[in-house]
Amino acid sequence: MEKEKKQSSLSRLLHYAGNHKYLMYASWVLATISAFIALVPFYYIWLIIKEIVEVRPDFSNAVNIQANGWYAVLTSFLAYVIYIAGLMCSHKAAFRVQSNMQMEMINHVMRIPLGYIESQGSGKILKIISKSSTATETYIAHNLPDKAVSYATPVGLIAMMLFFDWRIGLVCLIPALLAFLSMGSMMGKAMKQAMAEYQDSLETMSAEAVEYVRGIPVLKTFGQTVYSFKRFKTAIDKYEKWTIAYTISMTMPMVLFTTFSNGIFAAIVICAYVFGTRAVTDMLVFNILFYVIITPILTMTLMKVAYAGESQMIVMDALGRMDDLLDVKPLDETDNPRKPADSSISMENVFFRYPDSDENAINGMSMLIKPGQHIAFVGPSGGGKTTIASLVARFWDVTDGSISIGGVNVKDISTKELMKYVSYVFQDSKLLKMSIIDNVRLGKKDASEEEVMQALRDAGCMDIIEKFPKGIHTVIGSEGVYVSGGEAQRLSIARAFLKNAPILILDEATAFADPDNEYKVQQAFARLSRDKTVIMIAHRLSTVVDADCIYVLNDGRIQESGTHKQLLALGGMYSHMWTEYNKTVKWKVGKAS
Repeated sequence: MEKEKKQSSLSRLLHYAGNHKYLMYASWVLATISAFIALVPFYYIWLIIKEIVEVRPDFSNAVNIQANGWYAVLTSFLAYVIYIAGLMCSHKAAFRVQSNMQMEMINHVMRIPLGYIESQGSGKILKIISKSSTATETYIAHNLPDKAVSYATPVGLIAMMLFFDWRIGLVCLIPALLAFLSMGSMMGKAMKQAMAEYQDSLETMSAEAVEYVRGIPVLKTFGQTVYSFKRFKTAIDKYEKWTIAYTISMTMPMVLFTTFSNGIFAAIVICAYVFGTRAVTDMLVFNILFYVIITPILTMTLMKVAYAGESQMIVMDALGRMDDLLDVKPLDETDNPRKPADSSISMENVFFRYPDSDENAINGMSMLIKPGQHIAFVGPSGGGKTTIASLVARFWDVTDGSISIGGVNVKDISTKELMKYVSYVFQDSKLLKMSIIDNVRLGKKDASEEEVMQALRDAGCMDIIEKFPKGIHTVIGSEGVYVSGGEAQRLSIARAFLKNAPILILDEATAFADPDNEYKVQQAFARLSRDKTVIMIAHRLSTVVDADCIYVLNDGRIQESGTHKQLLALGGMYSHMWTEYNKTVKWKVGKAS
């Protein structure tokens, strides 16, 4: 990856194009040819004007106007056809590059730690995969051929301008050169850094906007304003500050670029005055007319070069974000995978630190969970409950120490085999935009329809199925078909029933359920947990009172452990949590006195 980073953006794109890179070369050649041919019609237009001026006032002697007009039309059409052919080549190459980039990133995402995906958010990773490839598709399909045209056109123009009158040609090139230098001051490392900051600001503001929209009902209920969402307001203020500062910094270079690029016509006027004071000849008049006709193309070309440079910066930023994703190290796969002997879980002096963090999330934790034992993790937020559970499922690899399932280190179990042993029910269940039966089949892809139905019955989902005319073939998220958070949770539990893994991890699984759904979810968990090793993570202490062992975690360490009664008798942290929990349960909104 480091070697690839040292390559230019164009080299990277050619690499992803594979055999289609020759189509990219062809698009540049065709675009260059079309640029040269596109200048020819202006010569014929000039011949028409020249002939009209020469024969005036007897225009009947202008015998070549029609032929030159047709030559102008035909060369224009030929340039257009060749340019379209170049675009067809560039588009086909662009689609192949986009496809290969997406496939590489998706394949990599399938191998990186699931914990990283959870920490970053699937939406952010999806945006990187989608936006990065889309940016390159636009750049290859349109900007690169236009860039070839932008570079070829000035070459042809300079040749023509110097051919007709080298003195006027050189004078006209002075403002063009100054415009090019002004444009260069807007590019380089500063522009690259600015583009990265711009994309970061948009990404942050977009993410915070989603959270703000989701929280609008709460804001309206309590009569709050946007200032209640400080992160969203901060993101907007930061974007505003950056935009204003960047615009001010670019004001002078942009003014100079616009002035010089449009000042080419003024150079023609100066030439006409200087050379005309010596002697006004027909050839001088004709040459001046030619430059009046042809120089606007040079102005337009300079504008295209400027926009092409901006597009290249966007692509460089997109490739950089893609590299950040590809640099995430996949989990190591053992060459000699082993199978666990049972569903016991052993942790020995486990330490873990999240990437880019200076402090450990888990500090020397050890425990033994016997096969079929039901244990619970409780404690304050940030205590390490979800972290240690995710390490069991190998969403991350431990920094130090070891975790074993059935006497085998999880690192020595193949990912596929490990997933057979562990079912993880998240607090925020995710359903894909597909039918209910296909969503449940994610737990077992070759399951029969009857097996799916049995899993749905076990999970208490029949009331969900019965309200849809198409039943289990109803597509979630289409045509106004949606389910509540509690219903989505029950459907994900049906998936766990179908998978039937011997180890079950429940991470705040009733957090988003209403009372009715919570009752049904708890019933489903009771059935699902039979004969399984269960790890429960909960803030509602009433859900863990029957656990075989409760571990109270704080600052990544085991503060206390034991049964519910033992911990209450101990009078420590758990006892205090239980007292506070019961106070909140009994709390009611009373009538004001």
